[in-house]
Amino acid sequence: MPEFTILIEKDEKELYTAEVVELPGCFTQAKSQDQLLVRIKEAIELYLETVGGTISTSHFIGIQKVIV
Repeated sequence: MPEFTILIEKDEKELYTAEVVELPGCFTQAKSQDQLLVRIKEAIELYLETVGGTISTSHFIGIQKVIV
């Protein structure tokens, strides 16, 4: 089973958002983290069905903050 990296954030409206690093444009939002995980799994499944299972070969390395 493929494994994906998701970035989770909480926005100004208190909604959680998730984006799949390896699948450009694959994201969702929800009011709770539990609901978010259910929705992101559904989004991944739909994404893979749409592209015929083709996924990026990139690998998540990490997050870095930069002060400008």
